[in-house]
Amino acid sequence: MRVVLKIESRKGCSIPINYNYPLSSAIYKLLRLGSGEFSTFLHDIGFTLANKTYKLFTFALRFEDAYIKDNNFILKSPNALLYISSPLIDTFIQTFIIGTFESQSIAIADRNHNSLFQITQVETLPEIKFKDAANFIPYSPLVLSVKRETGNQVRQYYLRPEDSDEINRVMTNNLLAKYQLINQKTIEGGNVRLEWDKNYLKTHTRITKKITINKDDNISIDIIGMQAPFILSGNSELIKVGYDAGFGEKNSMGFGLAVSRN
Repeated sequence: MRVVLKIESRKGCSIPINYNYPLSSAIYKLLRLGSGEFSTFLHDIGFTLANKTYKLFTFALRFEDAYIKDNNFILKSPNALLYISSPLIDTFIQTFIIGTFESQSIAIADRNHNSLFQITQVETLPEIKFKDAANFIPYSPLVLSVKRETGNQVRQYYLRPEDSDEINRVMTNNLLAKYQLINQKTIEGGNVRLEWDKNYLKTHTRITKKITINKDDNISIDIIGMQAPFILSGNSELIKVGYDAGFGEKNSMGFGLAVSRN
């Protein structure tokens, strides 16, 4: 299920361009108001399968009008939309909505910023019934990675658009794992295939994007994502899982939320 929050700050407000970590922290704070027990479980433990942990939610922030200056977003309009998505309706979605009514505000804060947004409206969006192919517009970058050996070291390599075979393999395995965690059963013969929007690629020579996750002054992680419209074909249940829980990896940091344009 997907929820969209209309939020409002003051005109000229600024937030860091790498806002993923502080916004994720703010979402956990709202969850804590709804259920401290569930928030702690999701943050500290999460859902585990084959030694991988999944949080099964994602988000994306969309500004009405903003520009970038000195590594900050400067809001020309005070209005923005915060999309929250999760297949966990009775736990995550319900808990989050309770938290929004308890707080009625959300703050994006780091060492240099403390931008408060008032929550002016909370709306649940209608469910979508997917077929065996769907067109998507990403509202946040898609992140997929593999382990690759470089010299004598094994390092995380973030997939690029040209890594088509690995994108489809990693995407399928990621969605199969999420499906199993959500439904407590496996799916037979499930797979998906991603194809980038060719017309978009003709006018955008680069669709990769680097985002820095700043946990504190001493820890920062650079993540490479891909952001372009795409067609996802294959098992409709897996497509639905990606729409609800997020496509790809690091969803709880605000990656992999896409809207259907069918």
